[in-house]
Amino acid sequence: MLPDRLVFIDLETTGANPAIDRITEIGLIEVVDGETTRWSTLVNPQRAIPAFIQHLTGIRDEMVANAPTFAEVADELRARLHGKLFIAHNARFDYGFVKNEFKRLGQRFQSDVLCTVRLSRKLHPEHHKHNLDSLIARHGLHADDRHRALADAELIWQFWQQARVNHPDEVFLNALQLQLKRPTLPPHLDAAVLDDLPEAPGVYLIYGEGDICLYAGKSINLRQRVFAHFAAEVGSREYKEMNLSQQVRRLDWHETVGEVGALLLESRLVKQLKPLHNRRLREHPEICAWRLEEVEAGDFRPRLAFAEDVDMGADDDLYGPFNSKREATNTLRKIAEAYKLCPILLGLEKPNKTPRPCSRCRAVPKRELRPLGGQRSVGAVNLAFQVGQCKGACVDKEPRDLHSARLMSALAKMKVKPWPWPGPVGLIERDDFRDVEDVHVLSGWRYLGTAHSPAEIHELLEQGKHIPFDLDTYKLLKTHLGKGKLKVRVL
Repeated sequence: MLPDRLVFIDLETTGANPAIDRITEIGLIEVVDGETTRWSTLVNPQRAIPAFIQHLTGIRDEMVANAPTFAEVADELRARLHGKLFIAHNARFDYGFVKNEFKRLGQRFQSDVLCTVRLSRKLHPEHHKHNLDSLIARHGLHADDRHRALADAELIWQFWQQARVNHPDEVFLNALQLQLKRPTLPPHLDAAVLDDLPEAPGVYLIYGEGDICLYAGKSINLRQRVFAHFAAEVGSREYKEMNLSQQVRRLDWHETVGEVGALLLESRLVKQLKPLHNRRLREHPEICAWRLEEVEAGDFRPRLAFAEDVDMGADDDLYGPFNSKREATNTLRKIAEAYKLCPILLGLEKPNKTPRPCSRCRAVPKRELRPLGGQRSVGAVNLAFQVGQCKGACVDKEPRDLHSARLMSALAKMKVKPWPWPGPVGLIERDDFRDVEDVHVLSGWRYLGTAHSPAEIHELLEQGKHIPFDLDTYKLLKTHLGKGKLKVRVL
């Protein structure tokens, strides 16, 4: 059944961030059993309206100077919204502002919400643009005073009416239900918590009995991801492995400006909280890399260097890095096989007391024996040359400098990239729509934290001197810095 108690609402504000900006105008159209009522009011935001907002909306500081504050219109607004489906274009924006204004008054506001942007996308997937100007042009909508609250609410109401007439009941109702359907919630989780989830990037944390952290995850849309998390079908792999529904007692989240901030924060929180169901991103106490040491002129041998002993961001002669000594050794063993390098010279086997070939030379089956250069094969060394398992550096059949050159070539792709700046930098991640910015403070591939002011940057630089090198952070930063999409500021 189609909802019959609706309110089409639009707001004008001082900016895009509901946490810090304020409402300057409210316009709404109530539709109850087919009867419509229009209401609008200017709102004194109790702060200056930015010049570009004044130019866009036409609402100037002097117009709102004597207007009521939100506190003075809150009761009437709540009464008009009560029991009705909250419909807006880019609805989380308007809903977020209304919720935050009530929150400042110590009041909780909650409503079912429907977004006409998402409705338009569902009903008209053949079109790419679904902003209000696109809908005006596409559907012939009309209202005076564009970018004023009541006029824009009128446009949303017109779009709804057209969509209702032009689509069969089943199609229209299905498009609505996709938005209004709520997930089956864990039995011990307060449903009101999910209503506060933002459609923004960040990290969410699921806690169980005794406030034990069960799982940490990241998303570019927290609300969508958490809803999908709890809507996972019974019998799915994720459900079988984690079965969180019966365990969850509390949900928490941290918003970030963008994806990189969410990735960095997730990695840090997993290591700090050690959630029971996070197998990735755990701490790796044995982070290490191979370093080439020249034992004799031209003869270079790999030696393990651990992150606690070397500066992984400054050393220019490291290859890796690896989570553990075992991983480093296994990788070197595979390289030896692929490039026909000597395991004795690589330190993978103990050297013999007398000049004897390595195990890769001695392990040749007898049926593979072939004479070499017309001479009878007389030893395991020659046999190894014949089948190409080792080039004989272990018994001086291959010059050590040539073996070292081949080793360097094999390791080249694994070289740890030195930190590209002389000192710490700030990686700037910005969301112009929400008018928010994060400065991720980095030094030598280490993530020191995220700041929002010069004082916070200074504090992180002071506190972050002893933060250890982290392999996950290194890989993450190397990938995203390599894309060159984010601004870097030398600190």
